[in-house]
Amino acid sequence: MTRPHSTLPAQPSVQVIERMFQLLEVLASREEALSLKEISERTGLHPSTAHRILNDLAIGRFVERPEPGTYRLGLRLLELGNLVKARLSVRDTALGPMRELHKQIQQPVNLSVRQGDEIVYVERAYSERSGMQVVRAIGGRAPLHLTSVGKLFLADDEPQRVRAYAARTGLMGNTRNSITQLPILERELAQCRRLGVARDNEELEMGVRCMAAGIYDDQGKLVAGLSISAPADRIDENWLPKLQATAAQISAALGYRPQQK
Repeated sequence: MTRPHSTLPAQPSVQVIERMFQLLEVLASREEALSLKEISERTGLHPSTAHRILNDLAIGRFVERPEPGTYRLGLRLLELGNLVKARLSVRDTALGPMRELHKQIQQPVNLSVRQGDEIVYVERAYSERSGMQVVRAIGGRAPLHLTSVGKLFLADDEPQRVRAYAARTGLMGNTRNSITQLPILERELAQCRRLGVARDNEELEMGVRCMAAGIYDDQGKLVAGLSISAPADRIDENWLPKLQATAAQISAALGYRPQQK
């Protein structure tokens, strides 16, 4: 009789993840690179197991091999850490001023960051009395070219990167007002650069218009956008100076100085 093959994995993925964290913690405990033998001894993992997982981590740049047989933490962890730090500090810094702006205008105020070809909503200040039928949830995403904050990030890009974005995404539209042609988008972005603000004229959702201003960090880098959303027939140009002042207040709290831009 033939014994049936086992359907259980040889090494459950949860166990692999636990071992990966073990290895990273050991590497984090020392400034200098560690040998495979020392790593194996300190984690209790068999050298072949540690070697296999470390090689996988090296492929993803989470671990580096300065010399054959030695390992240390990789720069990818620094990149991810800086990204998380920037987003968390922007959100924490922005929340108070966002709430104050919302009190003044009684319309939703959104904080968004760029992630690849989309913007992600990371915070908002709003109330049920705002009259908005649609309010993007925290964690929601939208294409860059269809949003006011997304246009700020595109306007901050080099022209060739904007063209590459258009080629990748095809500039797909959501409404009859969506910008779906590159020359029109380029003119819109030029205006964003000139004015320092961006707008969404019912391009993502019919009946909703937005205005946005950029938030910059201590290195002068555009790290987020602050936007006001309102019913299309209730958008008020008098909100724009308040929006810009609030974005400037948040930028200043992050260490930005205007000459850095």
